[in-house]
Formats: sequence, C-alpha cells, structure tokens
Amino acid sequence: MQLQDILYTQGFGTRRVCAGLVQQGFVTIDGAVATDPSADVAVADGLRFTVQGTAWEYHEKAYLLLHKPAGTECSQKPSTWPSIYTLLPSPLRLRPNKGAVQGVQAIGRLDQDTTGLLLLTDDGQFIHRMGSPKHHVPKVYEVAVKHPLDDAQVQKLMAGVVLDDDPKPVRAAACEAVAPLHLRLTLTEGKYHQVKRMVAAVGNRVEALHRSQIGALTLPAELAPGQWRWLSAAEVEALRSAR
Repeated sequence: MQLQDILYTQGFGTRRVCAGLVQQGFVTIDGAVATDPSADVAVADGLRFTVQGTAWEYHEKAYLLLHKPAGTECSQKPSTWPSIYTLLPSPLRLRPNKGAVQGVQAIGRLDQDTTGLLLLTDDGQFIHRMGSPKHHVPKVYEVAVKHPLDDAQVQKLMAGVVLDDDPKPVRAAACEAVAPLHLRLTLTEGKYHQVKRMVAAVGNRVEALHRSQIGALTLPAELAPGQWRWLSAAEVEALRSAR
C-alpha cells in the first residue's frame, strides 16, 4: 500500500494532507525519514511509524477499550458535558469511515454520570454484533444504592420487573448484593437508563453506577479514568464469541 494511503486509513488527514506530511519530512519509518508519498510499504497490524513526533501503530480496524470518567457524554455533539471523543488522539477521531460519521464509535452509551468500561471501534459489523440484543452479550455493573438491599429486591430483579415503556418484564442475568449498599448486576440487553429504572422498580435508587465487565473482558485496574488502550486480537475474538 502506498505510504500516503496508509496514513489516510489511520486518520492523519486527506490523501493530499498525508502526501504533504511525507514530502515535508514529518513521517519516519524504521528510524528513517520517508520522502516519497507513493512508496509501497508492506502493511500488517503492528507496522510502526512516527508522524510529526507521534508514534503510531498500524491497525486495519480500531478496537479500543476506554475507562469512561464521570461528567462526560458518549456523543460526538455533546449537549452539556465534554465528549468522550476528546479523550482520544486525533487520528482515531478522523479515521475514514463509509458512514456519515468519521472515526471510531462507541458501542452503546453510558450516561454522563456513569463510569467504567466502554468499547469503541470503526468496525460496523463488530458494533452490530456487540450491540444486538440477539447475542445476549453480558455486561456487569457495580451499583451503589441509596437504601440497604434486601433479598426481596434481589429476587425481584432476577424474576423480572416491568418498566413503564415495555409490558414485558426485564430480568437480570445475575444479581448479587455484594454489600448492604453495593449491588452487582449483570444484564444482557441495553434499554434506556435500564439499571437506574430497574433499581427504582424494586423501591431503591442508584447513587453511582460503574460498568466493570463486558463478556469476559474486565476493565483493567491499572487503566485510570479517561485512559484508553487498544484491544488485543485475542480480546476482540473473545468478545465476538461472547454470549
């Protein structure tokens, strides 16, 4: 693939901009400054290069894990709070996409006050696979509640509660009172404000909400709020097969 096309696929600008970056000596591969935008470069995940001092690793598709902090919105055009996309480097926000929106997209959304594990990608099929209720991908939430939990509340969440916009009961796949004010809830579908509404339906109230796990993928303890990392090939494959 031509070098300018590689830079383009990674989100470093239009092909013309990418060609200009090379011609101006801003691109380095294997420690050598590149000068020819049309030079053929062997492409494979793991190819490393530097653009204007920024080290980058080539990925045909981007699969990311973000530790979403509180006070952020999962929207490209936030209404009140800063967007989660400002936490990502520019190339990830500008990666070309066949759709109307450029860059990686969040798979589902977390409320502005909800923290924890969020996946982002520019792979439309992966977004559909992970977001589809047909595949029942489990998501684990750590819920701080206002009132002490009792067995009746846990049993109701497991048996199913009726939300105001859906006559069909919504059930937790798993539910555990970890502490009097700490509920661990596993869901396999994603409705609007689902955790908050389910907890309210059993007579309690969510005070804080954190997503700790999707499928077998757990939010790394060393990843601070606002930080992100690439998913490994093994993690992506495990998520694809999650049920």
